[in-house]
Amino acid sequence: MEYTTNSLEQHWMPFSGNRDFKADPRLIVKAEGMYFVDHKGGTVLDGSSGLFCVPLGHGRKEIADAVHEQLLTNDYTPPFQLGHSGAFELASKVARIAPEPINHVFFVNSGSESIDTALKIAMAYHRAKGEGHRTRFVSRERAYHGVNIGGVSLSGMVKNRETFTGVMPNVVTMRHTWTGDELFVRGQPKQGVELAEDLARICETYGGTTIAAVFVEPIAGSTGCLVPPVGYLERLREICDQHGILLVFDEVITGIGRTGHAFASQAFGVTPDIMTMAKALTNGAQPMGAVAVKDDIYDTIVNSAPENAIEFFHGYTYSGHPAACAAGNASLDLYEQGNLFQRANDMSGAFQDAMHSLKDIEGIKDIRSYGLMAAIEMKAKGGPGALGTKLQKELFWNGLHVKFTGDCGIVAPQFVAEEKHFDEIADKLRATLSKV
Repeated sequence: MEYTTNSLEQHWMPFSGNRDFKADPRLIVKAEGMYFVDHKGGTVLDGSSGLFCVPLGHGRKEIADAVHEQLLTNDYTPPFQLGHSGAFELASKVARIAPEPINHVFFVNSGSESIDTALKIAMAYHRAKGEGHRTRFVSRERAYHGVNIGGVSLSGMVKNRETFTGVMPNVVTMRHTWTGDELFVRGQPKQGVELAEDLARICETYGGTTIAAVFVEPIAGSTGCLVPPVGYLERLREICDQHGILLVFDEVITGIGRTGHAFASQAFGVTPDIMTMAKALTNGAQPMGAVAVKDDIYDTIVNSAPENAIEFFHGYTYSGHPAACAAGNASLDLYEQGNLFQRANDMSGAFQDAMHSLKDIEGIKDIRSYGLMAAIEMKAKGGPGALGTKLQKELFWNGLHVKFTGDCGIVAPQFVAEEKHFDEIADKLRATLSKV
């Protein structure tokens, strides 16, 4: 193989058509505020906050300075049996914005790792309670819970799991919540609460005492902004309480302000037992994720072991990395100083107006929205996902980045966006989608 300075061949790109991309690359050379600059000098509005992880806008000097200072002061602390102040400070900040009584935080390096960690926490909790027979997990169709083997096992998106047969056993799926009966809905659909009864049926079939935890995204994000019907999450909470099952909210996308609240659990008024998060936690400036748990879960696991013993045999070399914690602390400070969760809530009406103004475009199948997130689902052409792949490339060269899953574009602007940016997103979408 020939190695050259500008070769694209050696890098095996994730979730990408490598041959297609390398034939016509789309490279980012700069990111600032709401915009990227591509390698041809074009300006591209970032309509999906990167991958939902840069709500403060790109190139925040405050975060870069915090990371730079941290690397010069303490670049790495082994997280096993040692600690550093930044991790404890960030855990306190996360606990302060989380719903009570979720007050204990375990740091990881990604959303995928947060899911596998939550699975282990659920197992450890039930074992500590003398209920190690709870070995079954419940997820949903169309679910996305990352790409580690635990998350793949919970996944309900076929392309994320069909190649990987060595998944965890004992995972049962409920139906997803998009019925197709209500289209172009802003906020929560009125119909579909009965879909939560799938969990009750699973309990009746397998026995509620065999189930360790139920994993759901409050809003199914990567599959295309599936907002829960009115009463749906509340009913899941009731069934879990009835059978002693842990309810886990995957807030990797919805957490840290996307719904106009710190977490979607607060937006919907339903408190889970465990929450996962990542993405916006550091504004995408450093890899980081976290799992936050109720006090009872932490206390039960920690108090089950002899004094001075390790209570939970789990962790990563880079758990709570000093630079990641510095980015997280700086990011949470910026969210608070700018009152940006409230700003996201205040701006959501104008954003959703702009997205639903596209309803008349013939090729659009549905538009769904909540907070500062919307999905524009296209009518498939040329096989599932073919149109979406084509549109993502065309939108980029027309000056707009939107993340597509299959034929569904997911728009999630930064919290610092202004109405003019929503209009620009809508205009570029209309100009591109109208040609389908």
